[in-house]
Amino acid sequence: MDKDRRKLKVSRLLTLFFLFKKHQTNALASCSVPQTGNETDASCEDRQNRTRCMDNDVIKEINITNVVKEGSEKADARQFELLKVLGQGSFGKVFLVRKVTPPDDNELYAMKVLRKATLKVRDRVRTKMERDILADVNHPFVVKLHYAFQTEGKLYLILDFLRGGDLFTRLSKEVMFTEEDVKFYLAELALGLDHLHSLGIIYRDLKPENILLDEEGHIKLTDFGLCKEAVDQEKKAYSFCGTVEYMAPEVVNRQGHIQSADWWSFGVLMFEMLTGSLPFQGKDRKETMNLILKARLGMPQFLSTEAQSLLRALFKRNPINRMGSGTDGAEEIKRHTFFSTIDWNKLFRREIPPPFKPAVARPDDTFYFDSEFTSRTPKDSPGVPPSAGAHQLFRGFSFVAPAMLDEEGAKEPAKPTPHPVVQQLHGKNVLFSDGYMLKEDIGMGSFSVCKRCIHKATNTEYAAKVIDKTMTDPSEEIEILLRYGQHPNIITLKDVYDNGKQVYLVTELMRGGELLDRILKQKIFSEREASSVLHTITKTVEYLHAQGVRHSSTHCNRLVTMDLNSSLIFLLILSMLFFSLPFSLF
Repeated sequence: MDKDRRKLKVSRLLTLFFLFKKHQTNALASCSVPQTGNETDASCEDRQNRTRCMDNDVIKEINITNVVKEGSEKADARQFELLKVLGQGSFGKVFLVRKVTPPDDNELYAMKVLRKATLKVRDRVRTKMERDILADVNHPFVVKLHYAFQTEGKLYLILDFLRGGDLFTRLSKEVMFTEEDVKFYLAELALGLDHLHSLGIIYRDLKPENILLDEEGHIKLTDFGLCKEAVDQEKKAYSFCGTVEYMAPEVVNRQGHIQSADWWSFGVLMFEMLTGSLPFQGKDRKETMNLILKARLGMPQFLSTEAQSLLRALFKRNPINRMGSGTDGAEEIKRHTFFSTIDWNKLFRREIPPPFKPAVARPDDTFYFDSEFTSRTPKDSPGVPPSAGAHQLFRGFSFVAPAMLDEEGAKEPAKPTPHPVVQQLHGKNVLFSDGYMLKEDIGMGSFSVCKRCIHKATNTEYAAKVIDKTMTDPSEEIEILLRYGQHPNIITLKDVYDNGKQVYLVTELMRGGELLDRILKQKIFSEREASSVLHTITKTVEYLHAQGVRHSSTHCNRLVTMDLNSSLIFLLILSMLFFSLPFSLF
């Protein structure tokens, strides 16, 4: 935690520091699809306890349809090799697994394993509902279910393995996002929610922990255990369901709710991403509920006019007046001026580049997952059988995705696609030594050493920064370099390797050395030379500020030149770069 405080440098900003501490929770404890973070256990328990559902509906068997194509075998646990533990909760675990049988052998998945004996009857019904919804939904921004099966004591859901972790962890690190980032994530989320609503589904548990990022940085909505199916405008749900801070007023007071309740939660998520805090939060659940029902929204004035307008339209306590509740549904939200720059067709086709691309070196990389879990030996012990009637309750649970059935008999099995960053230089190689030869030291840091290296295939020279993971967390540095390295005056990250103990960052080789060395050697710069250097620095820092970033370590040994005769300066962004607040808050 001390390390996080040093990274974010929020000693001058006590309010946001409090918010950051409050958000340091372990999103994995709910045992949804893989989530990540180095959050505290106390916060984790609090976060988990706030997610609940009290349903007055009669519990009955859910009819499962569209299960397994006739003549195809059901999946079972023997078809999956356990690689790592991604998370653990009160009901079970989430594993990273590799399929070992055709037609998709070698494909990586997240395997969610639930123990039947620990599931209450209502939880068992919801687990079946989650499986049924996932089997029916096929959308680019909703996590995909590939297989579902059961043993006498356990339930298994085989889902997409999303390497980028969850949005909650990113929000915890950055405190708040820029409006452009928020616009992108909300736009993709709106399309996903709209699709669920078109199927008559109320999501009811929208929060950052349930929004995952794939390896390209696109979102995927996950965890459908609290969803309500087959709800139309004439029929309401009356469950007290979800995480209380994200609940709509009509859910809190149990007056009955429909899909429009999700758009209130959409507004809460938007507010949290833009400001780093929740719009309605008291010292306990009761006070929070009273605030949701009665409190006036405090609108931060640093938000754009368009953002404020959308938030006010979403935070209507009467759901009839809430944006998105009319006959046009999500189309009304999509037409709002906040989203005026979004090309919705391109967005649906995933053609708009995400604002952040996770740094993933290998297909099985768990860089964004908590090492507390990934360091454990994966073991799926036999589950204790539940009561005699429980297995009948899960009748029809097994499932094989139609895409898997279509591939039966294919000559070539599906292969995992290497991450584009890895493909660029070393294709399918997984070890740094497979692609590069290390040479002499060219720099030394507190927790790292920089060496010249040669790419074996092309004989091209690069710089390799070797970071000791036991001493420092390099994730922020990697994320920032990937996110902003396209700027001509910011060092470009070419590749990333992780052997468990060390991380290798492969970058351009800057032959000119540090600006500090140049100053010491030259003693005095001419006004023209100094002007050129300062102009380059100013334009680069201006770019970072426009992105909502502050480089708090712009001194001479953070600046390097391309070659010995070059006056072109590159900012070498290290782990001392921190995301700033909007300037109006300082």
